[in-house]
Amino acid sequence: MKAIDSDQKSPIDCFSVNYEMSRGELRIMSQTTRSRSIDGVGTVLDRFLQQRGMEDKLRRYRAWQLWDRVVGPQIAARARPSRMRDNTLEVWVDHAVWMQQLQLMKPKILARLNAALGEELIQDIYLRRGRPRQEAVPPVPQTPPLLWQQTRLSSAEEERISRTVAVLADGDLRRQLKELFRRQAQVNKARQEAQQD
Repeated sequence: MKAIDSDQKSPIDCFSVNYEMSRGELRIMSQTTRSRSIDGVGTVLDRFLQQRGMEDKLRRYRAWQLWDRVVGPQIAARARPSRMRDNTLEVWVDHAVWMQQLQLMKPKILARLNAALGEELIQDIYLRRGRPRQEAVPPVPQTPPLLWQQTRLSSAEEERISRTVAVLADGDLRRQLKELFRRQAQVNKARQEAQQD
């Protein structure tokens, strides 16, 4: 038989029964109430990691999430964290000049990283020369052009649009409106052709 923790509700506590006397008969109405001890996934995961002694390690590994924001895009493009050894963050740097610069900036980066983590979890940064591992970005699939984008306007339709916007004095406005009218004409023509098919 499973023991129930004192801070957890038993299934009986989550189900209440109300009695109501109406017109001389006893009616029993059941009402399910929500348990007040429902935790979010983050809370459950935190508790799970804490029970297994992994909470400190996970907090230190948050450095990966914060790295780009702490060091900025220019340094992040040249240096990436690769692993954690005890309280030392190992960072791969792609060029010797950058490695020298980061060696000089190491105290400042370390202080900003620990401040972003909310506590002093990282004691040192160890810089290694080599190519930083780039996260594999899946290629973006090319979508085929939409039907209206493939629709060609006749020369008469193009001429009618040009005459419509010719009265505008502002050249930039005229060009933008012409493109807008062209696209709308393509959409309308594609719709008409689709309805005819």
